[in-house]
Amino acid sequence: MINSPSVSGRKRKPSQIIDPSNLDEFVSELTDQEAIELFYDWQTWGRANQQVPTDEDWWTIWMILAGRGWGKTRCGAEFVRYHVENGLAGRVALIAEDAGDARDVMVEGESGILAISHHKCRPTFVPSKRRLEWPNGAIATIYSDADPEALRGPQHDLFWCDELAKYKNPDSVWSNLMFGLRLGQKPRGCVTTTPKPIPIIRKLVDDPRTLVTTGTTHENFSNLAPTFRDEIISEYEGTRLGRQELYAELIDPEDYGIVKREWFRLWSADLEFPEFIYILQSYDPAYTDKTINDPTACSVWGVFKPSDDQPMSVMLIDCWEDFMIYPDLKRKMIDEYDSVYGEPGKKVDQVLIEEKASGLSLIQDLQRSGIPVRGYNPGRADKTQRLALIANIIERGRVYVPESTLKRGQPRDWAEKLISQICSFPESERDDLIDTTSQALRLLRDMSLITVDFPRDNDDLYVDDTQPRRVNPYAI
Repeated sequence: MINSPSVSGRKRKPSQIIDPSNLDEFVSELTDQEAIELFYDWQTWGRANQQVPTDEDWWTIWMILAGRGWGKTRCGAEFVRYHVENGLAGRVALIAEDAGDARDVMVEGESGILAISHHKCRPTFVPSKRRLEWPNGAIATIYSDADPEALRGPQHDLFWCDELAKYKNPDSVWSNLMFGLRLGQKPRGCVTTTPKPIPIIRKLVDDPRTLVTTGTTHENFSNLAPTFRDEIISEYEGTRLGRQELYAELIDPEDYGIVKREWFRLWSADLEFPEFIYILQSYDPAYTDKTINDPTACSVWGVFKPSDDQPMSVMLIDCWEDFMIYPDLKRKMIDEYDSVYGEPGKKVDQVLIEEKASGLSLIQDLQRSGIPVRGYNPGRADKTQRLALIANIIERGRVYVPESTLKRGQPRDWAEKLISQICSFPESERDDLIDTTSQALRLLRDMSLITVDFPRDNDDLYVDDTQPRRVNPYAI
């Protein structure tokens, strides 16, 4: 589970808790007006860790990472209701994966803002304007992950962001939202989501301005349908999906990556770089130099023999990422080609560039400059397939990275970036260095400079009776 501040650990005034065993008797004794007032009293019905954290002032973001059915939607709606009805917010942003989710869940849902608001101060939903309008003049506008640019410009003093971990453009949504959170004396926001280990979630959890509340599906069992408890819970209990969706664990993406960190071998910082027999520079060029796009990435690989009795291996000897426009990138690639690596010093033998976008022009221009460059076309293979194709090279211990001189037992900082991307895939923040790695190792294997799958010796086609025989179970 996440080791972060939790609302459940706060000291707060005890709320009036009704004994469930006497609930029917208690309610029957209420007048109609008392029953209505009690129905909308969240301090009575909500659990302690579901209450708006009004007794803490240091936080800017209240992040609720909880399992399915825990009550996240109700908490987000109550968060908005509390601030609006107490005059603490006048311009609210409601963000969901799409506009339909915002309307059906956040606004009109069973636990949405309209359902949980008292009739005296219930807002009016105006679909044509995508907004809620309260009697006191406050306004909440609907936005969606499908159009992050819509958040560019509007100003807010409060927001509720639902299921952030599901967004396709979480970084763009979040940056535009934060630039607009500039009204009032204490602008704040609430994020309600089932956790996934995507970068924005990990970043917010580690942010000192974030107050994190966690909870499991089991906490709200009494309010869930029996079929959900009996069928869904039993099916996913103990699984990775269950840990994430029921227990709200923020699972380390490296735990389930295709490539494991321990597969990489460290080249001791006490040793000089070996003599390389082949140097390959591998590039994944970006489309543009805009920061909202992926950067250009490069990794440099040297083929060598660790010792006389060890097979040929490959070492990561450089890698970098940079946002560069085409002319500058071309000049940098020409300068990089002139680099010398290892002892006694080896020049680059081959430059490999993925054939996409600006890569096509770079290949042609570099060839005219006399640089030995070739294009790489991954065909229809997606990034997962490409990484899987070369994972066994790393698993067999054929890939080395330089050890840090300051942090022994760890790779150098520039190499850590590549290792983290590969081992966290597909949940890594970027995947550009992954592309340069998969295409480089695949080419080196296809050129037979690295061999991991040796042919078996099949000289003896017949065996004697002393060897065990296998029986085809389907032939019985």
